[in-house]
Amino acid sequence: MANGTGPRPAVSRAAWIARQPIFDDRKRIYAYELLFRDGAAAGFTPGMDGDQATAKVLENTLLNIGMDVISGDRKAFVNFTRNLLLKRVPLLLPRENVVVEILEDVTPDEELLAACREIAAAGYLLALDDFIWMPELEPLIALAGIIKFDFRLSTMDEIIEYLARLPSGSPRRLLAEKVETNEEFEQARDLGFTLFQGYFFCRPEVVEGREISSSQLTRLQVMGELGRESFDFGTLEQIVSHDVSTSYKLLRYINSPFFAKPSPITSIRQALVYMGEQELRRFMALMTISSLAAGKPGELITISCIRGKFCELIGALPACRARPAELFTVGMFSLLDAIMDQPMSAIMAQLPLSDELKAALTEHRGMLAGYLALVIAWELGKWNAVSRIAARLHLDEAELPPLFAEACRWADAVAAV
Repeated sequence: MANGTGPRPAVSRAAWIARQPIFDDRKRIYAYELLFRDGAAAGFTPGMDGDQATAKVLENTLLNIGMDVISGDRKAFVNFTRNLLLKRVPLLLPRENVVVEILEDVTPDEELLAACREIAAAGYLLALDDFIWMPELEPLIALAGIIKFDFRLSTMDEIIEYLARLPSGSPRRLLAEKVETNEEFEQARDLGFTLFQGYFFCRPEVVEGREISSSQLTRLQVMGELGRESFDFGTLEQIVSHDVSTSYKLLRYINSPFFAKPSPITSIRQALVYMGEQELRRFMALMTISSLAAGKPGELITISCIRGKFCELIGALPACRARPAELFTVGMFSLLDAIMDQPMSAIMAQLPLSDELKAALTEHRGMLAGYLALVIAWELGKWNAVSRIAARLHLDEAELPPLFAEACRWADAVAAV
């Protein structure tokens, strides 16, 4: 019987990578920005300069993990320093998948412009990061297909002024970065931005007086029961077997590349036996949370899945002091407030979960909260915080990179259901 984790990818010690979603104006995923841990932190030798280390991280990460695992069929924004651009490093990467992001501190002299023109002529999409208007940037603006504005770096008046200076009639797209609220998202969209990056989509749009509906409450109670150790496997089997939609999705899931089976599974009973109780609980939790998220950005489910699976895999490490099942639940439920547009405390009041789980999700305290904080720090690419939290939890941080890659693989598998 399979344990549902699938084979772990071979990942080098250099494969420290996170990803942040980039949305279109309908909150659909357009791309991911890849965040790499710097070479020194990843364990490279002191004699290796920063650009060499970054190039090595980029090469090892994309070769060992694979673009398909880290960004799926979406584009990947990758930051490039001046030296990496001069060395034409972007030309080593697939142009169909990569957006070449030019950092804001790059000096646009003739040598750099020649490299950027060559990269653009080869079919790569160029993006200018943290854009602030300066006349000397005009040649780069002419090459760029995307211009990123940092909504924390510049005031709204400054952004409006920079927009007015851009040449009109250009096909380039505007990307609003560090958009943290739905109000900022709407404001940026009104200004003509069509791409958006930030955690606005993770914020609940709480409306005063709105209550949890009876159908939502029923689904929440199912989710709560799934977290119990004593949950009856036969009950899960009965639920699946009598629901055509769930049965169909179960067969799609069990036959996905994630499980890598030699022959397809065609019966519900065979699928249930193959998956086992633990994997079936995960699947049912996913189906339930997906039904609650109808009408919400799909990335909320994807991130919930990555957090849940990443937490669970950490729970299997020898040094971890929490149960994998509890860690899966705390990660999977961590965005319920954004999914349901309700305060987390109101949602937790309806669920038969342990006090420790509720404390982690509502008050961010307790042992479980520490593991969730570790996973969120990784998600944000806050590598110093990852090291600090891992040390506090007595975890070997070198064991974490392949777990994140596996969590991404699992999230992609369930997203296809």
